[in-house]
Amino acid sequence: MLPCISKQVLGIDCPGCGLQRSVVLLLNGDLIASFQMYPALFPMLALFGFLALNRFVFFKKANAIIIGLAGLTVISILANYALKLFN
Repeated sequence: MLPCISKQVLGIDCPGCGLQRSVVLLLNGDLIASFQMYPALFPMLALFGFLALNRFVFFKKANAIIIGLAGLTVISILANYALKLFN
């Protein structure tokens, strides 16, 4: 795994800490452990999946869906980070 520069320099987790391990757990088929490691991965994958699908299939409300998924992803990342800081 790649080391987290902010954790090495500042000694605190960054908002993305746990993402690599979560992806590895997901690729190994362990959905629950992946979610526990980094819950923001799932809305992030939904966003990226929709963006990829939107390149090939036309959706009327694509912009609203993208904005909603992006907002959910940002909220998930910030909530996960806040929980890590205060626990």
